[in-house]
Amino acid sequence: MNTFIPLESYYPLYINLCLFLVLFTLLHTRILKIDDQKNLIFIQLSGYALLFFLILYIGQRPVNNIFGDTVNYAVTFNRYMLSGQIGDVGDVGWHIFMKLIANIASIHTFFTICAFIYIFPMYRISKEFFKEYWYYAFVMFVISFSFWTYGVNGMRNGAACSLFLWGISYRKNKIVMGLLFFTATLFHKTLYLPIAAYLITYFYNNPKVYLKAWLLSIPLSLALGGVFISIFAGLGFGDDRLSGYLTSESEVGTFASTGFRWDFVFHSAFAIFAGWYFIYKKKFNDSLYFQLLNTYIICNGFWILVIKANFSNRFAYLSWFMMAIVIIYPLLKQQFFKNQHFMIGKVILIYFAFTYFMFYIYYN
Repeated sequence: MNTFIPLESYYPLYINLCLFLVLFTLLHTRILKIDDQKNLIFIQLSGYALLFFLILYIGQRPVNNIFGDTVNYAVTFNRYMLSGQIGDVGDVGWHIFMKLIANIASIHTFFTICAFIYIFPMYRISKEFFKEYWYYAFVMFVISFSFWTYGVNGMRNGAACSLFLWGISYRKNKIVMGLLFFTATLFHKTLYLPIAAYLITYFYNNPKVYLKAWLLSIPLSLALGGVFISIFAGLGFGDDRLSGYLTSESEVGTFASTGFRWDFVFHSAFAIFAGWYFIYKKKFNDSLYFQLLNTYIICNGFWILVIKANFSNRFAYLSWFMMAIVIIYPLLKQQFFKNQHFMIGKVILIYFAFTYFMFYIYYN
């Protein structure tokens, strides 16, 4: 367990470390070409250091209420350590996993394994898609607004979504992909939505149609939000400890207000704008990118329909976890700008600026 960092400094240390890394990355993108040997050494060393640091930093955190549901997970884990039995639970795979670890290891080993399951797939999909330039996508993942929350608070949801990313990284091996998708649903059944959305893209993959449907979801939600919330609850997505979701206090990585969430829509629109820009303005044509973007759009659009629900921040993550790769993918696949390496650095800076602003300005 990490006892060197004061509890109140745990998140500020992470976010300011990210600030330093983002600024240092921006400097490299300004003065070096992306394929320069010095840059390649920097991104490899920085990327692996970040990967190992975050797994241990998040995994070895103390058990304290400052980390949200960390305490509740610890209570359940300790019960399993004392030979407690798995009761009538919705996501049985997660509880089997937790009980197996409880029989052989400590709570902090469990948290570290969870941190690995959460963070490693972000590295894996970045490495698979972008080869030696994986660092840029990986950094985008870990500076995302929702990254910290779903590493220490919504652990089960975060782990399940990362298993989905891990599955996509094996898209050429459908058996492995299917097994990872299935495991994701055992961890958190809401993963049926992104899995279904991704499978739909194999049958229809026109992003221009999906983008128009996303725009249509906003007036539909404004006019018929209550109807869609009832449908949403009836599908079983809203039964995951509602009392915790309905709290009026905000947590790092969420918003506090209720009603139609224009702030949520603004945040979600980052990826929508990126997709629109590269497809309409830059004529980017990549079937895998279309699948990633369309999966994001389907999940985010479905969430917008139920945006007025008090617990919608948890449901929003079913699209937000893909935002980083949707934004950065085209820039690592095709040349669009004269000094594209510097453009990548500026995109990373702007994307992180939202996370930094929300913590130091919005919440204060």
